[in-house]
Amino acid sequence: MSKSVNIIGAGLVGSLLSIYLAKRGYKIDLFERRPDMRTANIYAGRSINLALSDRGWKGLEGVGIADEIKKIAIPMYARAIHHKDGTTVHQPYGKDNQAIYSVSRAEINMRLMDLAEQQENVKIHFNERCTSIDRANLEAYFENSETKKTSSSKSDLMFGSDGAFAASRLNMQLSSDRFEYNQHYISAGYKELIIPPGPNGEFLLEKNALHIWPRGSFMMIALPNMDGNFTCTLFFPFEGEKSFAAIKTREQVQKFFEEEFPNAVPLMPTLVDDYMKNPVSSLVTVKCFPWTFDNKVGLIGDAAHAIVPFYGQGMNCGFEDCVVLNDLIGKHNEDWNKIFPEYEALRKPDGDAIADLAIANFIEMRDKTADPKFLLQKKIEAHFSNKHPDKWIPLYSMVTYSPHIRYSTALKEGQKQEVIMQKIMAMPDIDTKWDSEEVENAILNSIM
Repeated sequence: MSKSVNIIGAGLVGSLLSIYLAKRGYKIDLFERRPDMRTANIYAGRSINLALSDRGWKGLEGVGIADEIKKIAIPMYARAIHHKDGTTVHQPYGKDNQAIYSVSRAEINMRLMDLAEQQENVKIHFNERCTSIDRANLEAYFENSETKKTSSSKSDLMFGSDGAFAASRLNMQLSSDRFEYNQHYISAGYKELIIPPGPNGEFLLEKNALHIWPRGSFMMIALPNMDGNFTCTLFFPFEGEKSFAAIKTREQVQKFFEEEFPNAVPLMPTLVDDYMKNPVSSLVTVKCFPWTFDNKVGLIGDAAHAIVPFYGQGMNCGFEDCVVLNDLIGKHNEDWNKIFPEYEALRKPDGDAIADLAIANFIEMRDKTADPKFLLQKKIEAHFSNKHPDKWIPLYSMVTYSPHIRYSTALKEGQKQEVIMQKIMAMPDIDTKWDSEEVENAILNSIM
């Protein structure tokens, strides 16, 4: 039985995968190109807080560490939409107090590393950049970024979990015929900003909400942190009249934010300094195929399916990869000749589906969350779903709160629902009779 595993990348998914495999008796060597983030600040100015939802929690529960992570997570029960006129509207995420949870990317990664190292058969090697992989002999080669020394490590199995620009994936691509690869950058990038805590450490915005300032072609969001501050992220076009290219001087920054986000500016004392100092980062979707090679090497997490952050599902999807893989290890009694093909067949359609959903949700967040017609549509869907939960689960709930529903199934169902809702929204006087029996029956008849 194959028992030694090299995992390239000790990020969120690599660390969680190492715990799953270690609990099944595998000996894990985890190689990370960056320094140990527990002693070096590697995320300064570019972190994007993460939103843990049910798929992610399921992944953590599978190895008994959900309670540990809950200690560093803040529930967010609703979107708080901040309009330009200073008014705020709340849109609950689900029903019965369903929430998504704000976690710091660095905090959860550090906690997962700690938990991985508590397994006696896991060793993490830092500052080790993967330079090449000998696929025939399953040997990975590394260069230490501090000492410049080179080394190699052989194993029975190997996983690439080294992110959107994975060296592991590139090596598989170079050694494969007909490897499919597609990367797509959206026209917006992002910059991290901050709303600090108040004088006594209090939250200056509502703590248990994800705050959005939707402005059409751009938006700002803010997620709460345990210490009372909010990590803000400005998603902004690279070029154009209102863009990173256009807003460059301190005066332009101040004027732009006062015009677009007037209620946020008084809460952001270091706004201009943060804007000038913090980098602009790009946002990429990566799709590739195959994900597995020779039934000995597998890609997982962003290395297989990098997505933009607008559905808050990147980490959740990667954690779900670990759950599916672990289930297949049990199902096939550790026969990797069966595990790898089924893992790929199951997860590839779901990775593609959530990538497409995430792009669509960017448009929803920046454009539609402030549109009364869109809000009415969501209200009708929620009302109908409450009356007929067996017939209609809103798309957001399928993706976020229904880990038993595959992403690919949610995408297909969501497309059917949208066709139905466009007909409903075209009904005369829909805004006055949205909760009537006539509308309810019209939806029922469309589903049949």
